[in-house]
Amino acid sequence: LQHDKKCGYEVLIRLLSPSGNIVPPGAFLPAAERYNLAAQIDHWVIENTLQWMSENIDKLGHIDSLAINLSGQSLGDDALLGYIIRSIEQGLVPAQMIKFEITETAAIANLKDAQIFIKSLKKLGCRFALDDFGSGLSSLAYLKNLPVDLLKIDGMFVRDIIIDPIDEAMVRSINEIGHIMKMETIAEFVENDLIMARLKHLGVDYAQGYAISRPEPIDSIIN
Repeated sequence: LQHDKKCGYEVLIRLLSPSGNIVPPGAFLPAAERYNLAAQIDHWVIENTLQWMSENIDKLGHIDSLAINLSGQSLGDDALLGYIIRSIEQGLVPAQMIKFEITETAAIANLKDAQIFIKSLKKLGCRFALDDFGSGLSSLAYLKNLPVDLLKIDGMFVRDIIIDPIDEAMVRSINEIGHIMKMETIAEFVENDLIMARLKHLGVDYAQGYAISRPEPIDSIIN
């Protein structure tokens, strides 16, 4: 929420139906996870994102990072981890421009794998965000064991922050704890200027939501 910071973007996947309609991830990712296809989808997204970044790297100077979501299944996939490491070591894309997002629920369910995955890629310069923070159980206890760089405050607390004092207290608490642990914070579901102003007053570092931008084709962010 500071004007001197570069923009960060999150890579979102959509599925085209045979009729040409756009299918949101909530309609197909649960099935992919059920049939153990989530890691294959993650591999496809990572491969295509890194290729796109390498092809356009001279036009991305205004971008701080591109965030890529990882499923819980991917955290235990040694082949995928090896592929990411090899891709980064080839040096086509600066590692500091690559940010991975892991949901709090997936990280806790795969804690040991998550620790290995995060530490291996942080050594190369990648950053990690813990997504949907605050929606799971025992968040604060597990947070001390996850060396992430950013906390994404769950949108369920952010969207009603203007009218619900409990939600505001949750956002304030998560933000303060994150800062004490030397992490930056991102608020999700920022849908209007009133929410934006309240988050800035609370000291949240970044905002994400329709008040800033709606999802759009990746080529539109090229400078």
